[in-house]
Amino acid sequence: MFGISWAEFIVILLVAVLVVPARYWPDVARALARAVKFIREIVWKITDAGEKIKEQIELEEPINDIMNTTTRDVLDAFSVKKTRRRGRAKK
Repeated sequence: MFGISWAEFIVILLVAVLVVPARYWPDVARALARAVKFIREIVWKITDAGEKIKEQIELEEPINDIMNTTTRDVLDAFSVKKTRRRGRAKK
């Protein structure tokens, strides 16, 4: 969890409980709940955007394959014609 172990998390929690007066605990809990909700929303938005990008890339891959194959075929056809012309010109 965020690069800290459970033991470190418990120590941080105990220090927070000792430092924050009891009358502020409900306010701190609300603020933490809002922060967690905000972070979850951001993570969901990022995950959703990542999935949409992944789907778009998967849709474009067949088109890229067709373009590469067609380009390769056209270039191969031109190189064959040039080779044939050169062979005839030498004779």
